[in-house]
Amino acid sequence: MLLVDDQPCFRDVTRALVEATAGFVVAGEVDSGEAALQAVAELGPDLVIMDRRMGALDGIEATRLITERHPGVAVVLASSSAFEAGAVDGCGAVAAVLKQDLSPMLLRACWEDRAAQLLAATRG
Repeated sequence: MLLVDDQPCFRDVTRALVEATAGFVVAGEVDSGEAALQAVAELGPDLVIMDRRMGALDGIEATRLITERHPGVAVVLASSSAFEAGAVDGCGAVAAVLKQDLSPMLLRACWEDRAAQLLAATRG
């Protein structure tokens, strides 16, 4: 899993959450959308937890680019504030969640949902 957030404290909390979730491993951490694009290409994570609001390349646009370039990668967008209606439509995220709602159960559900989508796509 790749953690993408411009706030080190959130990356620390998310890393602890991932490490407490059986079957999940942190492959890397970055602090920007631009760095996320490079890290996905280099590290090949299966799952990315992406902050919504970051510098020049925000999480929604970075998610769109990642899912276009790496269709097997699942991205969960996380935000400290509510998402506006339609804000993430078409970006390819498997989920858009509030940061405070992230949990081992939610991570597992997002991963299982992505696996089901990939299986359905291979069956046509």
